[in-house]
Amino acid sequence: MTDTRPPSLDEALRDSDVLYDRAALERAIQAQAARLDAALDGERALFLTVMQGGLIFAAELALALRTDVEFDYVHATRYRGTTSGKELQWLRKPQADMRGRTVLLVDDILDEGHTLAEVRQACLAMGARRVWLVTLCTKRHERRAAEFEADFNGVDVPDRYVFGFGMDFHEQGRNIPAIRALRGAH
Repeated sequence: MTDTRPPSLDEALRDSDVLYDRAALERAIQAQAARLDAALDGERALFLTVMQGGLIFAAELALALRTDVEFDYVHATRYRGTTSGKELQWLRKPQADMRGRTVLLVDDILDEGHTLAEVRQACLAMGARRVWLVTLCTKRHERRAAEFEADFNGVDVPDRYVFGFGMDFHEQGRNIPAIRALRGAH
């Protein structure tokens, strides 16, 4: 009989480092919101949160924005509880009318970028005038989809397994108020 329990979050917490505490993330999000407000210049954009990881960051960012936005969300995944991606699965497509609009595609992390690139393309196909990728963090490595970067990024993280502030450790720990990184391979 095999053990189907997820790896221990307590062990992950003991075997990880805090990269950014809540105060540092709040400062980064405030700075991001100011840059977005300036870029939008009063335009009412569609604020499209990528579920589930983007939820915590999106809420903090939305409250920091001074520009009024319309809200919707998308739930698309390649992972479904695993650490490597497969074909994109749409669990919920956006419902708001995007025709001729600026869309803020808001997510927790830009890692390799395949999922976000497909969601961005889908938004453009639905008529968005432009889609700005807004991420809490970008993982720095060479595996990213060709020339795909966030338009507005909060912080950079190393090429390690990161979790907290919306990002999960085997579907656990999303509500940790910091970004943590595992020390070893997981």
